[in-house]
Amino acid sequence: MSKIQEQRKRAGLSQAGLAEKGGLPLRTLQDYEQGRRDINGAAVVTVKALADALGCRIEDLIEPTE
Repeated sequence: MSKIQEQRKRAGLSQAGLAEKGGLPLRTLQDYEQGRRDINGAAVVTVKALADALGCRIEDLIEPTE
């Protein structure tokens, strides 16, 4: 489970709800959650918008690198 998905579930939001609240397309959010897109390479404004929508820190959404 991705960190975004963990935070989203903790916040009690659906994917559609988070996408709308965070101002990004549902498909993009799904891609981040399923690892088809790397959240670590996302624009800072995108990650900040998601963190704000989830009520967490940006650091809570970044995936560890190997």
